Amino acid sequence: MRQTFDLSLYLVLDPVQCGGHDAALAVAAAALEGGATLVQLRAPEWHKRAWLALALDLLPLTRAHGVPLVINDHVDVALASGADGVHVGQRDLPAELARRLLGPDALIGLSVSNLTEVADANRLEGIVDYLGAGPVYATPTKTDASAPGGIDGLAAMCAQSRFPTVAIGGIQAHNAADVMRANPAGLAVVSAICKARDPRDAARLLRETIARAQS
Repeated sequence: MRQTFDLSLYLVLDPVQCGGHDAALAVAAAALEGGATLVQLRAPEWHKRAWLALALDLLPLTRAHGVPLVINDHVDVALASGADGVHVGQRDLPAELARRLLGPDALIGLSVSNLTEVADANRLEGIVDYLGAGPVYATPTKTDASAPGGIDGLAAMCAQSRFPTVAIGGIQAHNAADVMRANPAGLAVVSAICKARDPRDAARLLRETIARAQS
């Protein structure tokens, strides 16, 4: 049975930004205590054994909070670690193939950056569970990202999507309320938590902003 999920506060955990394996675990633990509702492991600068080692250590933390752990791109790491699913981009393994490999119970997210990609994703019912839409703003954490779509671009994608859609790209505490005006299912953040002096407090404040917007 596919795991239920909540996109409200979606932590994209980059261990390089956090300061390494152990620091990433500490950030994840604090963020989960602060209210993170889904964790994605994304470590583009790391080799796969390091991905796997961190995924295996993250799982007890996410499971203790009843929060899914998904792996960015690497279906093999998801399979090897027992993670709850994957998040794939437009140039990664096709979502259809990821579903075939991971089976019916896996959680699968797909990145979209424009209305054409949303329309294509809408045909993937039963394959994809949610969309990640962006970048909303320019972001230094993903150097190959598309041009920022802004609030209006995000709102259009959220309105057209048949799936729950989380906003991503340049989202910080100071602009989170503005992003929520586009009616996404939640906010995906990287540096707003990974580089925060207090990740627990950063997550808590973001979660409060999201809750106010959704009330």
